[in-house]
Amino acid sequence: MKISKFLLIFNLCFLFIFHKSFADEAKMAKGLEIFNETAGCAACHVLKAAGSMGNIGPNLDMVSNISKESVMDIVTNGLGVMPAFGEDQIISKEEIDIVSSYVANVAGK
Repeated sequence: MKISKFLLIFNLCFLFIFHKSFADEAKMAKGLEIFNETAGCAACHVLKAAGSMGNIGPNLDMVSNISKESVMDIVTNGLGVMPAFGEDQIISKEEIDIVSSYVANVAGK
């Protein structure tokens, strides 16, 4: 009986970790899609992880330790010549959250 409880707990832990890992991968893939296609960030920014070679905005490969919150603020409200994507609902708040996570996780790496 103790072995079957152990196996049940082990399997549940494995499924939880696997599910979280899969969810994180799916979010990163969606962030890449938003960066390259939906929002068109790649047209302006260099980001090796996205395969983008834009030449208008900052080179995101040169940015280190940027937080998701900082990216969300910039994407939502704009900065310099970058438009505010949240103001006119160019992309949804959920898409801003996803692409901000993506950029914060891959920029400067």
